[in-house]
Amino acid sequence: MAEKKLEGKKVAILVTNDFEQVEMTKPRQALDDAGAETYLISPAEGEVQGMNHDVKANRFKVDVPLDEANPADYDALLLPGGALNADELRINPKAQEFARHFDEEGKPIAVICHAPWLLVSANLVRGRTLTSWPTLKDDIRNAGGNWVDQEVVIDNNWVSSRGPKDIPAFNEKAIQLISEGKKARKEAAPAM
Repeated sequence: MAEKKLEGKKVAILVTNDFEQVEMTKPRQALDDAGAETYLISPAEGEVQGMNHDVKANRFKVDVPLDEANPADYDALLLPGGALNADELRINPKAQEFARHFDEEGKPIAVICHAPWLLVSANLVRGRTLTSWPTLKDDIRNAGGNWVDQEVVIDNNWVSSRGPKDIPAFNEKAIQLISEGKKARKEAAPAM
């Protein structure tokens, strides 16, 4: 039986239509297997459309509408990618506010592929080191972040990865970070 490192942890998964399906389903399964309770949160109502790159895939039931979601109810945030999903979320003020809460509270944020666009638009990346899909490199750097081309990067309460091929490493580090919780921020903070 798998170790339930995340027993009692609630993880918000924020997506809208046209998210990269594998970047939600594989991490969600890993979190569930580790004992977390995961909740699909979206500004879209009812269901959201997953994508396999540029081809429509499955639809998924939204557990909590973004308008009704209280970020204080969750221990961590997972942001799957997909260019259309990330582009729509980044301009949504409620999505920005939702992400800001996790960062301000030092709660873990797991972000992959195009999803860092939300963190850029929420003005959170200045001084942070992260990775993403390579085309976001300029956006992250222009927002004051340090973009690196690595499989997985942990910076304080954030874990980031480039895309689907990095999901196994991303899942491992996300589970580690979420299991450490808020204390990870203090332990990982760089010396001033």
